[in-house]
Amino acid sequence: MAEGIFRKAAEGTDFEVSSAGVAAQPGSSASPETVTVLKEQGIALDNFRSRMVDRAMLEEAEAVFCMTEGHLEMLEMMHPEHEEKYHLACDFVEINGTVGVDVPDPIGMGRPAYEMTSKVLNAAMGGILGYLETRSSS
Repeated sequence: MAEGIFRKAAEGTDFEVSSAGVAAQPGSSASPETVTVLKEQGIALDNFRSRMVDRAMLEEAEAVFCMTEGHLEMLEMMHPEHEEKYHLACDFVEINGTVGVDVPDPIGMGRPAYEMTSKVLNAAMGGILGYLETRSSS
């Protein structure tokens, strides 16, 4: 879901968007709920397949946006050499009075949870793009 929302938000920019997980089941497609929620926003994940994060991806990345503090900590343990690239997706937006909240994991929670996750991710995109634009202009 994050990759699809980020791709749409980054349309018209030079930013390359991809995603990978710290505990992904490689080769899995997006969940039906994810596909439905994104389709309603005009986002298609037709060829999406999950994959595990690896060293080569991190070396190429300018920045890495983690969904949760747990994911960020896992990356710091697995690949501490790229620690300066890691951020929470919500580090650049205030949600319910707090900056840096975890993006809720909707798996197994039904459609309303997927809609809430989409709402949080969409709210985070402006801050993420602003951060990336600031970095690319300096």
